[in-house]
Amino acid sequence: MGDEMPGWQRTIKIAALPVLAVVVAWFVAQLATFPNLSWHAGLIKPPFNPPNWLFGPVWTTLYVLMAYAAFRIHRLPASTARRTALVLFYMQLALNMAWSWMFFYAQSPLLGLINIVPQVMLVVAAAMAFIRLDRIAGICLLPLVAWVGFATVLNAAIWRLNGG
Repeated sequence: MGDEMPGWQRTIKIAALPVLAVVVAWFVAQLATFPNLSWHAGLIKPPFNPPNWLFGPVWTTLYVLMAYAAFRIHRLPASTARRTALVLFYMQLALNMAWSWMFFYAQSPLLGLINIVPQVMLVVAAAMAFIRLDRIAGICLLPLVAWVGFATVLNAAIWRLNGG
C-alpha cells in the first residue's frame, strides 16, 4: 500500500511523456521553420493557401489536442492495441517534426512531400487506433487528420507550382 502514489501525482507522471514529446516536436520544428520564413514567402502558392497568421493558432490547437489524446491512451492499461496506437502516434509525431526540416530547413517542397504522404497515412492510422481504445482520444486526432490531409494537398501544389 505504501507504494501507491496519489491520483494527481499519477496523472502528472502519465501526462509527462506525451506533453514533453509534443512540446519537443513543436520546438524542434520551429528551429527549422522560423529561420526560413523568408524563403517560404518567396514561393509561389496556390489560391487556397491559408494566411500566414492562421498557422500558429491551428498548430497550437493541434498540438494541445495531440498531447491530450496521447495522455488518454497512455493512462489505459497496457495491451498490444495500446502499444500499437502509441507507436503509430509517436511515428506520426516524428514525421511531423521532420517535415519542417525537410520542407523549410532543406528548402525543398519535394522532400516535404516525400515526408507528408506517409505522415498523413500514419495520422489516419493513429486516429483509428485511438478511436478503438478511447473514442474521445480518437476524436481529438480528427482535426489533425483533416489539417495534415489539407497540408498534403497544399505541399503538393507548392511543389508543382515551384518547378516540381
